[in-house]
Amino acid sequence: MKNSQTDLIYLTQMYKRILDEVDVGVHAVDETGKTIIYNKKMMQMESMDLHDVIDKNLLDVFMFKDDQASTLVKALQDGKETSNVKQTYFNNKGHEITTINNTIPIYDGEKLQGAVEIANDVTKLERLMKSNMNKGPAKYTFDNIIGRSAAIKEVIESARRATRTSSYVLIVGDTGTGKELFAQSIHNASDRLSGPFISQNCAALPDNLIESLLFGTKRGAFTGAMDTPGLFEQANGGTLLLDEINSLNLNLQAKLLRVLQEKTIRRIGDTKDTPVDVRVIANMNEDPIEAIANNRMRKDLFYRLGVVTVFVPPLKDRKEDIPLLVDHFIEKYNQRFHMNVKGLSEEVKSSFLEYDWHGNVRELEHIIEAAMNIMIDEEYIMYSHLPYQYRSKAQIRERMMPVSTVDTFMKENADVTVPLKEQMELFEKTYVEHVLKKHDFNISKAAKALGLSRQSLQYRMKKLNL
Repeated sequence: MKNSQTDLIYLTQMYKRILDEVDVGVHAVDETGKTIIYNKKMMQMESMDLHDVIDKNLLDVFMFKDDQASTLVKALQDGKETSNVKQTYFNNKGHEITTINNTIPIYDGEKLQGAVEIANDVTKLERLMKSNMNKGPAKYTFDNIIGRSAAIKEVIESARRATRTSSYVLIVGDTGTGKELFAQSIHNASDRLSGPFISQNCAALPDNLIESLLFGTKRGAFTGAMDTPGLFEQANGGTLLLDEINSLNLNLQAKLLRVLQEKTIRRIGDTKDTPVDVRVIANMNEDPIEAIANNRMRKDLFYRLGVVTVFVPPLKDRKEDIPLLVDHFIEKYNQRFHMNVKGLSEEVKSSFLEYDWHGNVRELEHIIEAAMNIMIDEEYIMYSHLPYQYRSKAQIRERMMPVSTVDTFMKENADVTVPLKEQMELFEKTYVEHVLKKHDFNISKAAKALGLSRQSLQYRMKKLNL
């Protein structure tokens, strides 16, 4: 008898250890719905402790949506096994959990003794997919694109022409230039206006997930897979925007190319093709020729997508639009923050027009928003209101000689060949003179800009005959 008890204790400990080591959640209830098994993985998935769940009726612990019953309770009620059922519910703290469940009723002969559920956690994947996929309506039109410069007008005109057909469009531009603004405008000006507009950032998700997201899945294709339409099917009759298309791996680019050519998709795990009527607009933030050369984009995919190619200019190439953009963003945040800011100080205006804007229009908006966050009753954005990261970059640029000045210097001395020491002295004289002029020959300001003491600058001026 003693050996039997010892064996039973040993086996119980062994089963418990095995259940805690498996990488799936295991939750078992008796015939009344009271929890009798709740493994370590299930605790992690549901952010619950053992004492929160064990020996308690699961309906006293978890809350389920009105349109969803607990799969464990359903197994007790119906006595039937279910596979690959997606379930969303809430733990005792109100946190949402999403799982893919296989639920099995447990019988002793013909008598139902309870049920066990084996669950795979997809909560994080659900949140990630929702956060990186936009299924909302396209709200922007060409009227929302701000600018009167020749550069932006030319691009708007080119994009408008693309609305007359259903050809694929490739939009190329640096980060923050407003590529999605153009994509939504093309959709809203086309005959697909009444159809769906769906956008997906291709860089935001791993390759295996983005493939099932784009093309959909067939029930049973892999563990937890259900009959799920992909983005191509969901965008049928409308527009699908694929952002950062060059971030897809080359194998996935090949599958995408097939869809674009055949206008059919095949869900993962399926054997039949489904026709789709989708206009694809793709965005990328690098030169496509460079992406092809560096093996980040297939040449044939570029030719297929780039039937119409729109190049959105960076803000540094359309600086005459900065005042219009500034007015727009100030008005936007005046309404949002209940403020009455009237504009920029003259110093800030000059600084904005000299700055290179590597983050483009998005950077400009963020700087306006940041400045207005620290203002109180002031009517104009002053240099001191600007965020530190902008001021530090602007100051570095101030200390650098403009490329045009360097070019002028080199052209003026193109036919002169002198020893390096003499050339360096000549360049030093040109540069010091440039800084002095910039500060109206104010010795103190020029010395500060050069990183010199006033005395050192006066010595150099004397030495250089300035």
